[in-house]
Amino acid sequence: MFLSYLLVFVLAAIPLFELIAVIPLAIIGGLSPVPSAILGFLGNAVTVVLVIIFIDKVRQWLRTRKQNRKEESGQEGETLENHEEMERSKKGKRARMLFDKYGLPGLAIIGPFFVGSHISAFMGMSFSSKRKMVTSWMLTSLLLWTVITAVASSYGVTYYMPNVEEEGILIRIFQT
Repeated sequence: MFLSYLLVFVLAAIPLFELIAVIPLAIIGGLSPVPSAILGFLGNAVTVVLVIIFIDKVRQWLRTRKQNRKEESGQEGETLENHEEMERSKKGKRARMLFDKYGLPGLAIIGPFFVGSHISAFMGMSFSSKRKMVTSWMLTSLLLWTVITAVASSYGVTYYMPNVEEEGILIRIFQT
């Protein structure tokens, strides 16, 4: 049983698997909704916060490097657009459209469903938003999506598959 919940945490932490998919799969697999939701949230939140911190550190490093180059050359450097490459991708264009239309709150809340939470956090940081704001909006968004998916999945599974907790595939796989 412990391995099943560990799997939920690990899968939610992987950028390709979002908590929006992992929590329903865990509940369908026979795991309890509340621990699955908590572990899914924690797994996703840890990696999203790490992405935000990493991007912030890279941005600080680039700023310092740019200042050092200006001081060494004695001339004004050209502006460095760190998000141009990201905007070329399909998901990057979608994230930029969400950001332009709804701002950081919209990107953080709508983004995890359309482009993924990790990409939303990355794009929020690359659009020159402050680290604290991106972190707070992303964690709020993840909490919101966790509650929505856990409640919807729990009621859906209870309605369509009433005996799933006794016959769940995750429970059977990890029984020893």
